[in-house]
Amino acid sequence: MSDKLWIFDTTLRDGEQVPGCQLNTQEKIIVAKALEELGVDIIEAGFPISSPGDFNSVQEISKAVSNPIICALSRAVEKDIEVAAAALKYAKKGRIHTGIGVSPYHIQYKLRSTPDEIIRRGVAAVKFAKRFVEDVEFYAEDAGRSEPDFLCKIIEEVIKAGATVVNIPDTTGYCLPEQYGAIIASLKNNVPNIDKAIIATHCHNDLGMATANTVAGVQHGARQVEVTINGIGERAGNTSMEEVVMAIKCHKSIPVYTDIVTPRIYQTSRLVSKLMNMPVQPNKAIVGRNAFAHSSGIHQDGVLKHRENYEIIDPKEVGVEESSIVLTARSGRAALKHHLDALGVELEGEELREVYEAFLVLADSKRDIGRKDLLELVGKYLDESNFIELEKVSYSSNGSVNAEVTLKIGNETHQASSSGVGPVDAVLKAIETIVKPQVDLEEFLIQAITHGSDDVAKVHMRLIKSDKPYYGFASNQDIVLASAQAFVDALNKIPVKEYATA
Repeated sequence: MSDKLWIFDTTLRDGEQVPGCQLNTQEKIIVAKALEELGVDIIEAGFPISSPGDFNSVQEISKAVSNPIICALSRAVEKDIEVAAAALKYAKKGRIHTGIGVSPYHIQYKLRSTPDEIIRRGVAAVKFAKRFVEDVEFYAEDAGRSEPDFLCKIIEEVIKAGATVVNIPDTTGYCLPEQYGAIIASLKNNVPNIDKAIIATHCHNDLGMATANTVAGVQHGARQVEVTINGIGERAGNTSMEEVVMAIKCHKSIPVYTDIVTPRIYQTSRLVSKLMNMPVQPNKAIVGRNAFAHSSGIHQDGVLKHRENYEIIDPKEVGVEESSIVLTARSGRAALKHHLDALGVELEGEELREVYEAFLVLADSKRDIGRKDLLELVGKYLDESNFIELEKVSYSSNGSVNAEVTLKIGNETHQASSSGVGPVDAVLKAIETIVKPQVDLEEFLIQAITHGSDDVAKVHMRLIKSDKPYYGFASNQDIVLASAQAFVDALNKIPVKEYATA
């Protein structure tokens, strides 16, 4: 039989400690509600003693969500615990998360204490927290580098004191999976009252092993995992929620299940990325934009014939509409035909062979093959072209910001003007009045390539049309022009048949 694996999300506490990713209370409530819809069991909403803002956020999140347990962090200090309890006043289900360092490093150099005193303080903190809430979690900070016998002793004592969950953090990301799994196994085998509490994992990614260590912990008996959306967190980050959930879903031999609504994973990932202004790396497992993208001809052919040839997860399981077949010099004839069919150009036999040979020559000289390139390759097979060209962009500010654009679509020239909150907004709105694509701009990233005020800006956009993603890229010293070019680049990748639904 499978056990329930409790998903403890610390995006709003440990994740928010990333420099530059701080959220205000209203933004935290938005994320908390999204986590509730995702099916998270416990939300660690903040560290109330750390600031009035954190206190207020924990309190307001407690009011805003109903199903998850709301958890507040504290040190093994009575004042911390009192403030955490006050912040949880409105929680339907509240938990205080208190603890102390247990490794020789922390005991000797951070806390300047002794093992016996650490046990006394840990037990006292749990007993004090039990005055306010029934559900008390104890964290043994830096357990990954602790002495095994001492770790077993303190865990036994805090469970006697009333801890309902014991958190075994690999705080510095030091452990190998077999080492971390052995720590969990040791607790299961050597702590007499371990059945009175749930063992939790809390792994950091300093050596890139957070997910592997967490899964190893689950395999050896842990039944709560402490994770963040997109793996954000201190230094190299925390364990990625989406990676652990999908690893368990893929591997039926791991005898646990979660209540995560996996088709909501992708949109939750994008929400957190947007609000925290922290882009998801393209090759990030599960939620990176390349996670379901294929450019190798062998892989493309295999996926087009049968998805499971090269994908162990159906993209729809995590909220991605479909895999992406990206055209590059490595692409095969099957991928080219797939894209030509989307353009409404059906070629077979000698015609397809001729276009494919021309495609390979072009692909060797270009990093990414777009709709314009394909239309040029198959021009003689088309009666007309719907390719969009950006001919002119101008904007001015006189109280309000106004923009004018000139586009060439096929053989026709179109002009439009619009106003906006800024020049980029105004220019994109002007383009939309001409093209009328009915798209959602889901992701808009601007990155400086070098340094200085005359730097070249690289713009990346992700548009959604009929639940499918389309990417646009451009670079220019003028950020407004680069934005317009990237927008048009993405529009040009939308199949002609999709415009028919506009």
